[in-house]
Amino acid sequence: MAKSAAPPPPGLALWAHPLGITGAAAPPCYLVFVAKLRITYNAPVVLTFAVLAVVVQLFGDAAKPYVSAAPAFGDWRTYLGLFTHPLGHADWNHLLANFSLILLLGPILEERHGSRALFTMFVVTSLVTGLANIAFTDTYLLGASGIVFMLILLASTANIRHGEIPLTFLAVAFLYLGREVVGAFRADNVSQLGHLMGGIAGAVFGFVTARRPEPSSAALASPGASAAPPKRTLPT
Repeated sequence: MAKSAAPPPPGLALWAHPLGITGAAAPPCYLVFVAKLRITYNAPVVLTFAVLAVVVQLFGDAAKPYVSAAPAFGDWRTYLGLFTHPLGHADWNHLLANFSLILLLGPILEERHGSRALFTMFVVTSLVTGLANIAFTDTYLLGASGIVFMLILLASTANIRHGEIPLTFLAVAFLYLGREVVGAFRADNVSQLGHLMGGIAGAVFGFVTARRPEPSSAALASPGASAAPPKRTLPT
């Protein structure tokens, strides 16, 4: 004979878990926590960049003339491509590989540096990689790999202070940029130059935005001010 579940204690109603699990009434703190949850557009620059890249990819080859960095200046699209080539990708795998890192590192760095500063870094990195492509190659360039390398090197300087070079930064630079230098001698369809320029841009941004050490309390004192004499303690 099947056993029936015991009824809940008086005053406790059954509740439904968001994942489909049912049980006794949830504690009030849980209900308040769930009621306050909401989805936020927490990293506007990074998320908008990702959405635009997906939209561009949906248009396929028709959009690529407008989101590619050309090897030479020509019509207006070659100037536009200097800034828009991070939005174009060869295929969906290319896009997913880049944005898996951008969506991981981007929001953290946008929180640290601010949306306006990160947007400026995106624009400058795009321009630098586009100009380097014109100066040193004869191929078209598209993809956000330069932005990825910029974010990686910028993240490695997260705890940098003015006048210091973190060892972690040197390790990351050696691993990522060193690999690209070696890869530059291989014949493939990867723009190691774009990776290197993005990484260099990220390093520069990291050192430019390095925090200056906070002055000590002694340094904050007025030059002519003297310390107050200690108070005399009277015997009781």
